[in-house]
Amino acid sequence: MAVAAAHDPALLHALAEAQRQQLVGETLLFGRRDAILALARDAGLVLRPDNVHHEPDDAIAALRAAAAVRTGEADVLMKGHLHTDDFLRGVLDRERGLRTGVLMSHCFVLEHPSEERLLLLTDSGMNIAPTLEQKAEIALNAIYLAEILGIERPRVAAVAAVELVNPRMPATLDAAALAQMSARGQFSNGVIDGPLGLDNAISPRAAALKGMGGEVAGRADVLLMPDIEAGNIAVKMFSFLCRGKVAGVLVGAAAPVVLTSRADTPEAKLFSLALATVMADYRRHERLKIGKVHY
Repeated sequence: MAVAAAHDPALLHALAEAQRQQLVGETLLFGRRDAILALARDAGLVLRPDNVHHEPDDAIAALRAAAAVRTGEADVLMKGHLHTDDFLRGVLDRERGLRTGVLMSHCFVLEHPSEERLLLLTDSGMNIAPTLEQKAEIALNAIYLAEILGIERPRVAAVAAVELVNPRMPATLDAAALAQMSARGQFSNGVIDGPLGLDNAISPRAAALKGMGGEVAGRADVLLMPDIEAGNIAVKMFSFLCRGKVAGVLVGAAAPVVLTSRADTPEAKLFSLALATVMADYRRHERLKIGKVHY
């Protein structure tokens, strides 16, 4: 685990718990060394002093942490106490970052509020206003993560405000195009349908009342949001108002990237860290790759 700007009490508590649960081994911490060592002691995190690298500049700390992952010193990159744009500059740096040529997107994993299963939501932290082509790639990234989590043939709902195609609502047009592409076999795995409202995407009752049929309606595994604002608001509503449990990672980079908010609790950071370790372990032992769109 390589952490950028690791002088974050919540993050260090999460790392300490991950250490107790044997989720992580060596941890490379980049940031304000004295603060990291003091906070780590308070959190009960056991560190090798030579694994704590002093770097007072947050943006440079992000670059150094990303470079450690790129060179194989670490398996996972994690964001600490710094602005997301500074962190992502390290991830996207052409020489030291984690670019692969695949579109990177953020994916949250939620506990379904009424069923004993996981629900994925994307993109709520990376792509601001994705095009139709980008939404197709975002969907495939989420399908890849869903398959890692044991979901066979993931069902993706392209979510909009309504379930009817409306020329004045571009999100419904994109959703309908994605559904048609899926029906024509243009996605190498998974199935996509839309437009679907959030209610009839996850609730069988709502889908039945509105006469929505097909594989996805009422049973979606992945919620493909129309833009970053809708995705970000939906997750924060779930987390802060409903007290739902969430984990979040970047998909499409050369290694798993944990991109959490500075306001996240130690528990939320721990869940995200755990999800990233599952991804890293899967990459080490399996050959599953992100799918393709056939044009």
